[in-house]
Amino acid sequence: MPVTNIEKSPENLTMVVTSEFEAEPGRVWQMWADPRLLERWWGPPTWPATFVDHEFTVGGRASYFMTGPDGDKARGWWRFEAIEPTHRIEFADGFADQDGEPDDGMPTMAVRVSIGQDGASGSTTRMAIESRFDSIEDMEKLAEMGMEEGITLAIGQIDDLL
Repeated sequence: MPVTNIEKSPENLTMVVTSEFEAEPGRVWQMWADPRLLERWWGPPTWPATFVDHEFTVGGRASYFMTGPDGDKARGWWRFEAIEPTHRIEFADGFADQDGEPDDGMPTMAVRVSIGQDGASGSTTRMAIESRFDSIEDMEKLAEMGMEEGITLAIGQIDDLL
């Protein structure tokens, strides 16, 4: 039962993707903290990710690329701004050029990942990924690029890793 809800708010320039897993919060946390696990789910199944760097510390940076079915590469970067082990990650997220440097011509987002145990069941961990956009134009551009479908497909791969 990975993705349970997607809430888009053009007024607040946010999209929140909520998912639930039958696993302890620490195990779900590892999906972000361990770059080899992250590679196995970040990106839709037809666009697997390879993390070149993954310095999982405040101020650290991650760089990655996803390889499409025809060999095309889409590159991205993260800059970690807050990390609260097993509970919260905040990072700046953007596209990168061929050298892995930020592509200033593409939108960036502020992302907040929240992980916590569902109080009702006690055995379910809830993960919410909130993406905050700089403008409605950026939000619309990423929607047109398939962001919602891509993140839904990506998160759908986590259950098999838990």
